[in-house]
Amino acid sequence: MKALVCRKNGSIELVDKDMPKLVNDRDAVVKVTLSSICTSDLHIIHGAVPRALPETVLGHEFVGEVVEAGSGVKNLKAGDRVAANCETFCGECFFCKRGFINNCEKGGWELGCRIDGCQAEYVRVPFADTGLTKLPDNVSYENALFVGDILSSGYFGAEMCEINTGDTVAVIGAGPVGLCAMMCAKYMGAGKVIAIDVDNNRLEIAEQQGIADRFLNPDECNIHEEVKKLTQYRGADSVIECAGGKDTFEMSWKIARPNAIIGIVAMYENNQILPLPEMYGKNLTFKTGGVDAVHCKKLLELISQGKISTDFLITHKISLKNIIDGYKIFENDRKNCLKIAVTP
Repeated sequence: MKALVCRKNGSIELVDKDMPKLVNDRDAVVKVTLSSICTSDLHIIHGAVPRALPETVLGHEFVGEVVEAGSGVKNLKAGDRVAANCETFCGECFFCKRGFINNCEKGGWELGCRIDGCQAEYVRVPFADTGLTKLPDNVSYENALFVGDILSSGYFGAEMCEINTGDTVAVIGAGPVGLCAMMCAKYMGAGKVIAIDVDNNRLEIAEQQGIADRFLNPDECNIHEEVKKLTQYRGADSVIECAGGKDTFEMSWKIARPNAIIGIVAMYENNQILPLPEMYGKNLTFKTGGVDAVHCKKLLELISQGKISTDFLITHKISLKNIIDGYKIFENDRKNCLKIAVTP
């Protein structure tokens, strides 16, 4: 089969590999019907993910059809249409039982990072009974493509902020995760969502989709002053940081009101400064980390019910044989590209 491998030097190459096989009784082999390229894949290529192993097939965001399931997988069978969780988790360890699946003692971010991922024709999924979710009949592969990663990450960011009905939530970054965070903040009852991005095209998408109420470009205004004006000079009730830019961490705590929660979903390639003396007295709560994608079934139900939709995120489709071109588009054409759906 064809698969995209990340080499030791950070280059990527489409190669021929053997078909994956079951290794453990909780494994499943899945035929990939759609996969996607994620910013986290770029972080691996750039050498910014220490846990990543070289010569691994990239990709962790996909949907597909179960080809074979191990004897320990009781909830799935061959032929089932499934969405994959970006996290591999056993469901039984200390962390899994508390919902902290990103820190599973037997898993975590494995697919496309430490074991072969989904930018291939077929993929082996460990702990398939927890890591794969069967699709409702009225949910297409396109509808479900982002459930296990991008949508879960946006939901994770909004959930961390403990949003109350009517809250003002600022979302920094109107990329795919930020757009999902806005959508989820609205679903959770936010009264006003402030979208912040340096790309007016992406702000326009947030407006067109009706998932934000105010739209601010830091290159065109004083963000701190504008957020104050929109919040009776208090600051945002919560901030979801999805950009990971050189100054977006600082922006996140400066636009937050005292006693706000800041949910940091972004993955930074450089260390960030926490100026405790400067922020002393604001009594801020910071929450951050890799997504605990524990709500895939619920998110699929919301999609099935028409309450949320991520279909608009697919701006490009490309075949696996042309995936290297897809990476160039995804990394360099920020103006026009949100997410790429990769077909077999």
